[in-house]
Amino acid sequence: MGKMDGKVALISGGAEGIGATVGRLIVAEGGSVMLADVQIDKARELAAELGDRAAAVELDVRDLDAWHRAVDATVERFGKLTVLCNIAGISEPGNVPEGSLDVWQRTIDINLNGPYYGCRAAIPAMEKSGEPCAIVNIGSMIAIRAAAFVAAYSASKAGLVGLTRSIALDCADRGVPIRANMVHPGAIRTPMYNRYKFSGADTPENIETNFAATHPMSRIGEPEEVAKAVVSSPAMMPASPPAATLRSTAAVQSGPENMSQTPPRPDRRALRGRRQVSRYRPCSARSA
Repeated sequence: MGKMDGKVALISGGAEGIGATVGRLIVAEGGSVMLADVQIDKARELAAELGDRAAAVELDVRDLDAWHRAVDATVERFGKLTVLCNIAGISEPGNVPEGSLDVWQRTIDINLNGPYYGCRAAIPAMEKSGEPCAIVNIGSMIAIRAAAFVAAYSASKAGLVGLTRSIALDCADRGVPIRANMVHPGAIRTPMYNRYKFSGADTPENIETNFAATHPMSRIGEPEEVAKAVVSSPAMMPASPPAATLRSTAAVQSGPENMSQTPPRPDRRALRGRRQVSRYRPCSARSA
């Protein structure tokens, strides 16, 4: 018997990176997944690979109507919705005085408004399932310890912490069996991380060394490690004591925070105007 037997998950950013890896693991553990992404062709290819317990739907997380369609498609395909994984996200460099206003708006829209819309659309469907349900939001170590060169990303992930706690408290107050928690990865080897690594701000080797140095394990994490944390998170526990009283927790990946170091700061001159560092893929590339 798998950990996810009988569970049905809707995963934003499900075409690649952490989202795709979470989808694979949920299916391997007996669950069903709806892979939601703007990269719909990639999502469909993965769903076909995973078999009958996987499907795909196009989703731009900034669009509340698109979220409602994704939820409806999940319920229509699998009969219910019991798990929501908000994984889609972007990271683009910029501080407050010099950073692009477009980067600020796009990052907040995708990283914070996206999960808000997802929860708004999914929670009513979860309540209708009549089963214990789970929301897992992907945060970042930067939600706990901000970074100077990614103001919008820092704000969006810190905001997501407050949103997750509010949802957990609201469901508890209303007696709704939905848990909400977060997983906070460090730098994870995903397409988003690779866009930093190969941005040209420094050599790929130096960039990886600098990122790894901010983690106690002194290495870049792998998507499989985050996926295991998601599937093993308290939100996925059976609704029985002592888990029944556990509503919201946060798990930090890549080891305890090394507070003596900050995330590597690329050369500002090299990054000024470099939009290619994180090309706009709002629902696919996800990292720390």
